[in-house]
Amino acid sequence: MEQLLDLYGFVSVLLQVAELVARTTLLGGVAFWLLVGLPLAPLMPPSDAARLRALARWAVVVSACGGIAATLTASGLGIAALAATLDASPALLLGADFIVAAGLSLLAQAVLLALALPRGVPGPARQAALGLGALALLGAVTAGSHAIAREEGRTMLLAATGLHQAGASFWLGGLPGLLGALRLTPASARLVGRRYSWLAAFGVGLILLGVGGFWLGYIGEAEAVYGTAYGAMAATKLVLLVLLLALGAGNFLLLHRLQAKPDGLAWVRRFVEAEMAMGLAVLAVAASLTSVPPAADLPDDRVTWAEITERFTPAWPRFSSPSHEDLAIPSLQAELDSEWQQRQAAQRPQAYTPGEGLLPPRNAQDIAWSEYNHHWAGVMVLLVALAALLDATGRVPLARHWPLVFLGLAGFILLRSDPEAWPLGEIGLVESLRDPEVVQHKLAALLVVGFAIAEWWVRLSRDRRGQRPSRLRFVFPSAMLAGGVLLLAHTHAISNQKEALLVELSHLPLAVLAVVGGCARFAELRGPEPLARSARWIWPGALALIGLLLILYREA
Repeated sequence: MEQLLDLYGFVSVLLQVAELVARTTLLGGVAFWLLVGLPLAPLMPPSDAARLRALARWAVVVSACGGIAATLTASGLGIAALAATLDASPALLLGADFIVAAGLSLLAQAVLLALALPRGVPGPARQAALGLGALALLGAVTAGSHAIAREEGRTMLLAATGLHQAGASFWLGGLPGLLGALRLTPASARLVGRRYSWLAAFGVGLILLGVGGFWLGYIGEAEAVYGTAYGAMAATKLVLLVLLLALGAGNFLLLHRLQAKPDGLAWVRRFVEAEMAMGLAVLAVAASLTSVPPAADLPDDRVTWAEITERFTPAWPRFSSPSHEDLAIPSLQAELDSEWQQRQAAQRPQAYTPGEGLLPPRNAQDIAWSEYNHHWAGVMVLLVALAALLDATGRVPLARHWPLVFLGLAGFILLRSDPEAWPLGEIGLVESLRDPEVVQHKLAALLVVGFAIAEWWVRLSRDRRGQRPSRLRFVFPSAMLAGGVLLLAHTHAISNQKEALLVELSHLPLAVLAVVGGCARFAELRGPEPLARSARWIWPGALALIGLLLILYREA
């Protein structure tokens, strides 16, 4: 059970991401079905109309099943964590507010699933029931948000939360349905695309209204944006929203004004895929925000602009490593273990809170060790980016082996990322997996090995004429997207710890660049050719920026 509590914060945020994605696509699927699929079906050829109705129906069914599974898992994990820390029976916790809100959400999702399962065109009564079920789910979600706990401005924040979730559902939640509809005949695809673009524009308006309420209730001033974890994540979410709006604007122009473009629908499909990937990143940020108090609640000990400027002023990279024996934890392991256990026992509250843990002790050598790791990792990533750019020219055959550099990076991460744990430290591999940060590092090393081998195989086989393109080519961009999303979906320290926030401020741009690079690589692979030519240079550029940011990384 202690291992469950150690990993609870990280796992709970991942479940929050899954739940939020499923819920958004469920609400968006209902809206797409009622406001796009059903009204447009009579205007299409019968085969397209039947495919569109089936597509909308299955979007609701699949997302409802996913939402139910995620809600049940997240609620069960929360009950288990509370029961362990309070030494209480799980049955006694069933009346907790978050369980009641989850129960209402489950009921609404189950109703929507039941309404979507029957085949055939839904009549007026069934359509009304679908709409009411979606509103009930939206209300349950709003009731379980930050807003319900506020004493001041609660009505405004509840309204902002509802508008924000509804807007995300109209826009992002309907994208899977739109992507499927773009495979209809060109005339039908354009018809659906134009109708959906107005629905998405309405959703954007609702999102912006919600953003205004969140600013007033949760942030309040510019200093809170860069001075708190909540503000930094909200700013990152805004950056991703701007990128999403650019993609959405491109789709709007292609569907409404550039319909004569021969490959216009192919461009729309690629943009929609990129919107879905970035939408996932946005929802990951939103889920991560639930693990930290609003910025307005943390007026003290904020990071100042002067501290940010001092930390991010470029300095010469550190390419020499301190000795492992000089690090704080290896040099004082026994004493620290004892002290850590005593402090945890004394300070653990009655109800467990993800991210509440104390930061482990560090000295100057620990900082030097971490900076050394980041700087050499940056060198390797920069080498990969430069080799990929050379490979894009087609003039340097040796450059196609650039994925092998990632194997060195994977070994480097595995060896040096956690000096107090296996293989360098005294803590064994299994025991070290109680720490979410260690788990993330080990997963990252395995992820790097996997996509490096897959991409190298793609590079070796791409010149074989007559061979069908391997699906392995999608492993590398998928890994970039997964890395960016995981970097965004993490827990935060509940207290406003400056050092943790300064480190986080350096990692957020890396996550955004990883998402952008992954989207660009997908666009290169899937075309059309004019878009692929541009994307071929974008994703190595994103990798190069990631490498430079890692080389300039500082912790002191």
